[in-house]
Amino acid sequence: MFKVTNTGTDRLDIELRGKLNADDMRAALDELVEKSQGIENGKMLYDVVEFHIPSLEAIAIEFSRLPAMLALMQKFSRAAVLSDKHWLKKISELEGALFPGLEIKAFNRDQKEAAETWLSG
Repeated sequence: MFKVTNTGTDRLDIELRGKLNADDMRAALDELVEKSQGIENGKMLYDVVEFHIPSLEAIAIEFSRLPAMLALMQKFSRAAVLSDKHWLKKISELEGALFPGLEIKAFNRDQKEAAETWLSG
């Protein structure tokens, strides 16, 4: 499951749970693009409840939309990632280095208040 919620004019909250197949990935990316319309200097809060590697077909869908996803990421300046998986938090922060202008910081899932404060700062 991939759920995107607008929580303000410049913020998206994203919940990731379970494994995504190709149809799930297609729908998730469409929803992400749709709900990010009009956002500038935005913020994202990713809550990774349960992570599973997406199917190969889902990864292919994501790569096929890479140019659109890169353009979408330019709309955001900060992203907080909530996860209890140490390796996932490290990868998330490393990913931030790949997107100039986007700062990504990872938190444990029980640190949501700290993540909210950081996003607002």
